[in-house]
This record gives sequence, C-alpha cells and structure tokens, in this order.
Amino acid sequence: MSFVDAVKTCFAKYVGFSGRARRSEYWWWVLFTSIVGIVALIIDVSIGTRTDSGVGIVQSILGLALLLPNLAVSIRRLHDTSRSGWWILLGFIPLIGAVILIVFYVQDSHGDNQYGPNPKHEVARV
Repeated sequence: MSFVDAVKTCFAKYVGFSGRARRSEYWWWVLFTSIVGIVALIIDVSIGTRTDSGVGIVQSILGLALLLPNLAVSIRRLHDTSRSGWWILLGFIPLIGAVILIVFYVQDSHGDNQYGPNPKHEVARV
C-alpha cells in the first residue's frame, strides 16, 4: 500500500473500527499524522497561537480532527495481529504500554482470523 492509498483509506474508514489494517497502512498513516502535526506546530509558532503550555490552537484542532481515525486504524492494526481492540487501553500505562503497543503494531499479519481475511492476500487476489 502506498502513502497516498493509506491516507485515503484511513480517511475513508474515519470511524471504521471493524476489519483489519496492514502494517503499511498503519505506518504510512503515522508518518502522515507526524508530518501534518509538525506543519501545524510551525503554523502555530508563526502566527503566535501557542499557549503557555506549548500547545497551539491549530495543533489542538488537528488533534481533535485526527483522534477518531487514529483510534480506528490502531484498532484495525491490532485486529490484524489477532488481538481485540481493547488492547489499545495499554496506552494508558506510561512508557511500558506504549512499548508493548509498538511491538504489537510491528508484528506481521496472523492469517485469516475472526476480524476478517488477511489483507495481504486480498491485494494478491485482485
């Protein structure tokens, strides 16, 4: 999956928590949100809308706009590794939870599972 395809897919499945997401879809989305976040930071600094806490208005609006697609693609990625979306709650455990989730996100697909067919094989079938 290409960068553009991944971003389009994540926006098309804005609140789509069911199904699966390939590693490429997830990591391209992470790159996209990181780049857009940096651009938002630059805009906030240049127009002077950063608050004393260091968060800008543009960054806050962007964060709210991307919250649901971030959750959706993360849960679909967990589904691809045969895990329930509830594993996302590990993110609330400082440091250790994030490390465990990253380990889950980098793992390969586990074949067909209860969340649907393996997305790698769907591309090959087309």
